[in-house]
Amino acid sequence: MADFYQNGVVTTLHNLDERPIEDLEEELLSFSRKRPMAVLLPSLFSELEGPALSNIIQNIAQVPYLSQIVIGLDRADQAQYQYALKFFDTLPQHHRILWNDGPRLKAIDAELAELGLAPKELGKGRNVWYCMGYILASGKAESVALHDCDILTYDRHLLARLIYPVANPNFNYEFCKGYYARVADGKINGRVSRLLVTPLLRALKRIVGESEYLEFMDSFRYPLAGEFSFRRDVLNDIRIPSDWGLEIGVLSEMHRNYSHNRLCQVDIAKTYDHKHQDLSLHNDQGGLSKMSIDITKALFRKLATQGQTFSSETFRSLKATYFRIALDFIETYHNDAVMNGLKLDIHNEEKAVEMFAQNIMKAGQSFLDNPMETPFIPSWNRVVSAAPDILERLKNAVEEDYLEFRG
Repeated sequence: MADFYQNGVVTTLHNLDERPIEDLEEELLSFSRKRPMAVLLPSLFSELEGPALSNIIQNIAQVPYLSQIVIGLDRADQAQYQYALKFFDTLPQHHRILWNDGPRLKAIDAELAELGLAPKELGKGRNVWYCMGYILASGKAESVALHDCDILTYDRHLLARLIYPVANPNFNYEFCKGYYARVADGKINGRVSRLLVTPLLRALKRIVGESEYLEFMDSFRYPLAGEFSFRRDVLNDIRIPSDWGLEIGVLSEMHRNYSHNRLCQVDIAKTYDHKHQDLSLHNDQGGLSKMSIDITKALFRKLATQGQTFSSETFRSLKATYFRIALDFIETYHNDAVMNGLKLDIHNEEKAVEMFAQNIMKAGQSFLDNPMETPFIPSWNRVVSAAPDILERLKNAVEEDYLEFRG
């Protein structure tokens, strides 16, 4: 059971009483009459063949309050898209699949590329962005939850608690971030959040000084969680990164667009386990190594927009300060693990911190070398201003794929 402590500037909604799922869903069903709800599922085709997604779909099929399910499907040919149609056909709720590799959606992407408005990188950010456009186009939902498709510990509580803050018409939240304990198989996971993001934010406070933005980011208990929910109007203005900076970028956009009292975080699971990325010690273009560089650059870019200047000397000081703070965190997490009867490999933790420290320098150099780099995908407001009928055509393309290939 969580405590009830409020830290930082963002409201934390705890799990204080293990409320029964039936009570939650009954209340959400009543909310749905005023605020129809949807869930957005960004998926690789390979996840349809993995151990997690079948259980996720079995759980979602029992959810009574959803008006819409939107699935973004990446890395799928025609046969795999048709397989996906059958895979998701067990869902009783209205659902559609965006076949991102299909000719219709690729044609729309090519048209936007000519206008300089298409996502520049393949990946989750691009997938989520097109799904957000489809949700805007379809107009079926007012409140939307987004979560990954590789959650091994998934149950309906996660979705209910995630969407509740933006679905309750008596709450004024526009955005909600999920958090949880990353514990599985007797050990503490979540290395990038624990050993990079939090100590890096603390180090930045020392190097660049106290900052309202850094305090905001440091208020989130799990800033890299892939689970969040939002009201539909959030989708018009948000610009999301197409790289591994997606979660940091989304939080930064919420900071830019909304006051703190319109944002919250919620405890959505006792434990949480999903597919683990390789540390990639010798390849900074993959795994947690690339993730750490993209995340660090996202923080540097945001601080630069607030007038912060950086130099090679700044990054050297930041690296040293980060390294000391992160090593202290390893001891903290080790003691926490021991007291709870869990394992934590200090040697592997220190290897991760050493790599993250090197990648802070790489991210800093990349930032200095490419000051005009803009990995953000344009907001849908901007896209619609350049191509006024694009949302309607996106919706039609998804529907035509469904009608042609459903069998």
